[in-house]
Amino acid sequence: MKTIKYAVASLALTAFSLTAGAAELIGNADTQNLNKVGVVSAQGASTLEGLEAELGAKADAAGAKAYSITSAMSHNKVSGTAVIYN
Repeated sequence: MKTIKYAVASLALTAFSLTAGAAELIGNADTQNLNKVGVVSAQGASTLEGLEAELGAKADAAGAKAYSITSAMSHNKVSGTAVIYN
């Protein structure tokens, strides 16, 4: 029984640590107290959710704490840009 408790606790801590550093999608109103550090873009997503995931991954890779999607276009595939913040 202790082994199961420790395994569950370990999985919970691992999940928390993996998401703790992820960049957060924010709205334009939330950007006023943050420092803009760049822009990321993505193309070729099949859905808006896919575009959001790609932009979020690029924001994470750039070390951003947050990102705000500034444009999204669809011509058979979805592409867009986001401003990243620290």
